[in-house]
Amino acid sequence: MTFPVVGMVGGGQLARMTHEAGIPLGIRFKLLSDTPQDSAAQVVNDVVIGDYRDLETLRAFARGCDVITFDHEHVPTEHLRALEADGVRVRPGPDALVHAQDKGVMRARLDAIGVPCPRHRIVSDPGDVAAFAAELAEGEGAGEGEGAGEGDGRTDGFPVVLKTVRGGYDGKGVWVVDSAEEAAEPFRAGVPVLAEEKVDFVRELAANVVRSPHGQAVAYPVVESQQVDGVCDTVIAPAPGLDEELALKAEQLALTIAKELGVVGHLAVELFETRDGRILVNELAMRPHNSGHWTQDGSITSQFANHVRAVLDLPLGDPRPRARWTVMANVLGGDYPDMYSAYLHCMARDPQLKIHMYGKDVKPGRKVGHVNTYGDDLDDVLERARHAAGYLRGTITE
Repeated sequence: MTFPVVGMVGGGQLARMTHEAGIPLGIRFKLLSDTPQDSAAQVVNDVVIGDYRDLETLRAFARGCDVITFDHEHVPTEHLRALEADGVRVRPGPDALVHAQDKGVMRARLDAIGVPCPRHRIVSDPGDVAAFAAELAEGEGAGEGEGAGEGDGRTDGFPVVLKTVRGGYDGKGVWVVDSAEEAAEPFRAGVPVLAEEKVDFVRELAANVVRSPHGQAVAYPVVESQQVDGVCDTVIAPAPGLDEELALKAEQLALTIAKELGVVGHLAVELFETRDGRILVNELAMRPHNSGHWTQDGSITSQFANHVRAVLDLPLGDPRPRARWTVMANVLGGDYPDMYSAYLHCMARDPQLKIHMYGKDVKPGRKVGHVNTYGDDLDDVLERARHAAGYLRGTITE
């Protein structure tokens, strides 16, 4: 029997961990990577070094692959349409993926299907930003987030969040501006800019779902995602203290988005929980996601394994958690490049600790790995995860 070949575009840690999930199933991977040193290129056997922005490179890479999927959303949409026209299975397809590639397209589509979002508008210059802020102050503007940005005492509609519609991640391509005078920088990139109200939220949540081509879908428990300087720091599964009705609404919202957009594979829906008890959609990601890394050790079937199953149209696995609580803490690079020397302490202190490293050079602030802990006592599970991540980084020394 010939097992299928999954073509993965992008050589980062998501590709590395998706490949790992396919190994027990006998699934073969072919990787299109920028360099031989990329995280996944270190472990995948069949690696092609090339530029994902070049259509002929993509066409050559696709030969011999049964399906193409991604560890990032940056492949030009028109190239993916060309691959589909060639008969290549692209999952998720360009008609779905464009909603994770272009924030303006995403907001327009979510509005059309009635998904609650922050108030927003595409803006053309700082003067347009000021006009949008004035609309917010008057309680007008597009979207479903009316009133969510109130509560800071200002009456001019500022601060306003500005995002380049393509290319941003981990806080890049995002600005919070307090006046029209501060709004010039985003327009220098030469791409459309999306203005959004600054939501008055209690916390950030994420709803992770997986959908297959024939429409089977599964939902993981809604998690709390804690950010530091625009980068995910800690994920708690399930989100503590989340109202059961609101959790169910978030799961159903994510499943609806996956169906309406025709998503195949993993979909992460990043959410704001507002102070008045609503949820608003912040961002979408159509690939395995940092908010789902906890599933490697905390659920019966991980996000990575279910993504592989989905793109191959295999039956999806059980997403239920294995423990009452699971916590994921990102390991960021610090001033101590030799993280391996910290293993002795971390493993001896917590034999249940799960460490996942990405094979990356250590640079300050760079995501180089994550740890997962689990158990019945949330305070204990949180402390163990944060201690291990801090010790590996070098910010905790005992």
